[in-house]
Order: sequence, then structure tokens, then C-alpha cells
Amino acid sequence: MKALLQRVTEASVSLEGDVLSAIGPGLVVLVCTEKEDSAADADFFARKIANMRLFADADGKTNLSLLDVGGEALVISQFTLAAVWRKGNRPGFSAAAAPDMAEKHYEYFCEQLAGEGVPVKTGKFRSHMAVSLVNDGPATIWMDSNES
Repeated sequence: MKALLQRVTEASVSLEGDVLSAIGPGLVVLVCTEKEDSAADADFFARKIANMRLFADADGKTNLSLLDVGGEALVISQFTLAAVWRKGNRPGFSAAAAPDMAEKHYEYFCEQLAGEGVPVKTGKFRSHMAVSLVNDGPATIWMDSNES
């Protein structure tokens, strides 16, 4: 499983010009399921994302979590995070999970993150969306379940 977290002051996702979801301060979470991913990966990512200290406290130190600040998460499926790009000029996506498995895993991850107490908004799986966001910091974190 891979995820890219972006701390934002606001974000939205649109489909064909219509806003599907929008959040205020919080995180945009671009998430990718790979073939070997399990529910345990999604569980771990949900706990970690809810509790990761990415937000400033009164002293300006990043000591507060998404839960601490009452932030929201805009979770968007993005299979292109599984890109294999070193050879040639066209990235390959063979490491990404098949769409049916990926959709189930994505929905499960969203449920787990919400279960951690985070208000979760989503895009539409398997759709060409427009994502708008205002990066805060910017603060961007890369997560990969294959890394130790």
C-alpha cells in the first residue's frame, strides 16, 4: 500500500465540473493498493494517519495529530502511485492491484480511517477527477508499506 499525505488548509475533488467532496483544514490522502496488500496494511495506515503529528501546536511545533486538531481527510484513490518508471519513458502500473480488489481495499481503508475518528470524504473510484488543494507548509509525507 502506498499513500501520499498532504497537509492542507482546504481541498476539494470534482467530477465533470461538479464538486463531489470538500474539506477544510486536514489532509489529502492519495492512496494506492498494490497486489500484495492486505487489510493489515490498511489498518496500520489508518491508525498511523489519524495519529501522525503533522500539525502545529501553540508553540508552532508539529506536535498535534489530525485527531487533535479536529481535521478532516479527503481520501482519493490513485493507482498511479504504483508507477514503475525507471525503464523507458512510459510508466508501467503492473504493481497496482486489479480494480475490483483495489476498490474494496480503498473502501475498507476509508472505513478504518473513519473508525479512528477522522471525518472522511472521498472522490469517486475509477473516475477522472480534478483535485484542488491549498498545501499548508507545504507538508507532504510519503508512506509505503514495503518500506521498513
